[in-house]
Amino acid sequence: MKRCYSINFLRQLAIDAPPILAYTNAYSLEEWQSVARKTLQELLRLPLETCDEQFIVKQKIVHKDYIQIDFEFQSEPGYRVPCSLLTPLEMDKPLPGVICLQGHSTGMHISIGEARFPDDPALIAGGRDFAVRAVKEGFCAIALEQRYMGVCGQNEEGSPSCLEENTAMAALLMGRTAIGERVWDIQRLIDVIEKHLTEYINPERIICMGNSGGGTATFYASCLDERIYLSMPSCAVCTYEDSIMAVYHCPCNFIPDIRKYFNMGDLGCLIAPRRLVVVCGVEDYIFPIHGVEASFEVIQKAYKEAGKEHLCQLIKGSSGHQFYPDEAWPVAKRMLEMTASLI
Repeated sequence: MKRCYSINFLRQLAIDAPPILAYTNAYSLEEWQSVARKTLQELLRLPLETCDEQFIVKQKIVHKDYIQIDFEFQSEPGYRVPCSLLTPLEMDKPLPGVICLQGHSTGMHISIGEARFPDDPALIAGGRDFAVRAVKEGFCAIALEQRYMGVCGQNEEGSPSCLEENTAMAALLMGRTAIGERVWDIQRLIDVIEKHLTEYINPERIICMGNSGGGTATFYASCLDERIYLSMPSCAVCTYEDSIMAVYHCPCNFIPDIRKYFNMGDLGCLIAPRRLVVVCGVEDYIFPIHGVEASFEVIQKAYKEAGKEHLCQLIKGSSGHQFYPDEAWPVAKRMLEMTASLI
């Protein structure tokens, strides 16, 4: 008999054990979503404590191609979230707003095309200047600094503390999850948009996007918050047994008990029938393409049940672990342009 040790044993357990709340059409999509969304919220250890947002504009900078408004808000008592809003130079009405989330990098400044560390130019060139590109595509954009990254947790070299200093594990010791904290900040940012930023952003057209750890936060936030009109997670959606359980990942990716109840494809069904563009790289070794395709196949079932297959699409970039703006943005814009009569 073949011996099976440690992680291989755990992966085999996952392969052999269907999630308790796996999506099936045994119930209606709405009935399943009601139970699944409540369970996911509990697994993420949400909600956190609500509080006054104490919204403050820090500065306004006029650039050649856009206006930058830096602001902060309080998402839970004592914790402040730095953000940068980018708007076109001229706009005559509120525009769709893109929440931009960097992954494990030196911080949100990459979203606004600003290099502060030696490796930043390569990340920017690889399509991670999300906010700048969103403005070029005709939207407003907000770069949000995720917990334990950038000014919210980097060391002197710019590395995120969730990766280098075990801050994500400390969150687990406090009965929290890093992903849950990040999702909470995104949800509270949407509250801020609705209360303070409707001059710039149409709150009925909120887009959320990000790559890697930013794609992960995008995905879970979109599962929970139905105010997100279009979701575009990149290099983040894959079966747990093919990615998080098989390849080294930062501890911030881990949610206690999550695979017991769901695989990522099941969770993606919580986004249906809202607009969803899943982006991946065919050579991304930490989110292998076969696990991405298996997850997307499950997600498609929910969209088919809702009769909205055209609002769910998988974009396969030709390379590795990066965003693919030239492939993804045209698809996202087509979905946004669909009128009620077309959907």
